[in-house]
Amino acid sequence: MLSGLLSAPLGSAESLQFALIAKRVDHRFFIQAGEGCAEAARTQGDTCLLLGSQGPEHFRQQNQALEQALARDLDGIALSVTHSKWLATHALQRLDKTPLITFDSDLEPMEQHLRKGYVGLDNLAFGQQLAMLLQRFRPQGGKLCILTDSPQQANHRKRIQGIRQQLRGTQASDGGSGRLNGENGWSEPNRCPLYRAENLENAVLQLAALLHASQIDAVISTGSWPIHEPRTYRRRLGPLLAELAARGSAPTIVIATNEPDTAQRALLDDGLAQAYLGMEGREIGRQSYWMLKRLARGEPIAREVLIDHYAIHLPGASPQFPARP
Repeated sequence: MLSGLLSAPLGSAESLQFALIAKRVDHRFFIQAGEGCAEAARTQGDTCLLLGSQGPEHFRQQNQALEQALARDLDGIALSVTHSKWLATHALQRLDKTPLITFDSDLEPMEQHLRKGYVGLDNLAFGQQLAMLLQRFRPQGGKLCILTDSPQQANHRKRIQGIRQQLRGTQASDGGSGRLNGENGWSEPNRCPLYRAENLENAVLQLAALLHASQIDAVISTGSWPIHEPRTYRRRLGPLLAELAARGSAPTIVIATNEPDTAQRALLDDGLAQAYLGMEGREIGRQSYWMLKRLARGEPIAREVLIDHYAIHLPGASPQFPARP
């Protein structure tokens, strides 16, 4: 189950070996993060591996991958957390002297003493950017459904909070995390958010079932799961979206993604999605390597390195790079 997909050539006897432990190694974001880490490691004669399981992410599989990585005598590990409490009470109990940081998805506050630092998005700000992008298309508001990961994923919970804060327009007493209920014209149906989108086929099926059954004005996906397989998205959703467009009721679809490939770009150009907000997986991987390298040298590190390299992708346009809210 444990697979090292990306590595740098071994250098001298003093070269160091690090690893990124992904939620799943066959997802484009983690592949790009692994490439960034490996590229940075090569410049220093070090090695960076991408480790984890393939297929739908699951905290038990990640726990097993983490246990195997800890047995490899690595010089440091960067972990994208699936389930903070479970990992903290299982594999992370055996950290010993292996330096640990998190990337992409952090440990919960109660478990953050187990890691030295975090590299990734400012997920609250990223969620706000997703909502600002939606507001370009629907300034009047509407019925919104959010497609997201499991409730245990702290990074996606923060993105949802940012979406709601931006659309609500004011800071609520709950920090803006409560569901939208008519503020600025925005509301969320009771069946939303849709969770468990990390199962890529399920993400498309959930979206298709939602659009068949409900009048939804807007969809935000906090990750790239629906378009992971562009052909599947096109086959299952293309006819339905065309039918809704003919009736004047097609939803606005905004998707958070890594750098889109040609087939994913074509979905935009053909009107099957309205916008992507792209995150820079390679830069997250590069910065994860440098944090691990500093730890291995005994140098001080920042508790957080926030990557704000993301781009707006619109049909027929070059990427735009927005300022953070």
